[in-house]
Amino acid sequence: MEKRVLFRSKWLPWVLIAPQLLIIGIFFFWPAGQAVLQSFQMEDAFGMSTEWVGLDNFRNLFADPTYLNSFKRTAMFSVLVAGAGIAISLVLAIFADRIVRFAMVYKTLLIVPYAVAPVIAGVLWVFLFSPSIGVVTYYLGKLGYNWNHMMNDNQAMALIVMASVWKQISYNFLFFLAGLQSIPKALIEAASIDGAGPWRRFWNIQLPLLSPTTFFLLVINIVYAFFDTFGIIDAATQGGPGQSTSILVYKVYQDGFKALDLGGSAAQSVVLMLIVIVLTVVQFRYVEKKVQY
Repeated sequence: MEKRVLFRSKWLPWVLIAPQLLIIGIFFFWPAGQAVLQSFQMEDAFGMSTEWVGLDNFRNLFADPTYLNSFKRTAMFSVLVAGAGIAISLVLAIFADRIVRFAMVYKTLLIVPYAVAPVIAGVLWVFLFSPSIGVVTYYLGKLGYNWNHMMNDNQAMALIVMASVWKQISYNFLFFLAGLQSIPKALIEAASIDGAGPWRRFWNIQLPLLSPTTFFLLVINIVYAFFDTFGIIDAATQGGPGQSTSILVYKVYQDGFKALDLGGSAAQSVVLMLIVIVLTVVQFRYVEKKVQY
């Protein structure tokens, strides 16, 4: 029998969800509404004077070549972070799921990066790849490869991608491992008895059953690449060299807090919010059709 809770009072359910609605309203809808309002205004750095300019901030944005270039950088960055993070985490989860001895030790070590703050993750990878004192840079030099992300655009992008993927691997790993452990072992054993090899069992049984988890992580990782990597970029490259690692979320910070263009920064945040909403809707509309629940 399915258990259901019936509320005899019409206002009691609203009272129960009121704290959550209050938090969402204060920390999401109110700031989002303020950003939309400021995107149609021009104000000084101290907020003392405000002028209504309509769509001028948006026109200036799309006439700025540096802002248009940040779209390309953001698209490439988000695809690399989401794709590499999901793929590597899935491989690690598969191997961890097969380990019998010291399994908890391996799983704990793989979860540790999730406890590291994004800024700390950026600093750690900067130390590893520092042109002067970096351990990884030293051994790359031994192999004849000169690493200097402070001067090379591609190396700077590679650094923040690696740091962002490393930071998110633990999160993805936890969900993939839980998904693998929820698959009935009888299915795997039956396929093995029928002569299916490890790759066949993974491709035909495990991967389709993991599609809901994969879809969920795809959405989360896209949002993560667009927003939560700000701390890593600020600590590792500060958007440089030049503007080579200044993705959309970091350009909002640069123009708003450094250049003090509050109206233009608000317009950028509105555009960024719309992009993420559209991407999420597209994923739920089209990608979810291939998910097998």
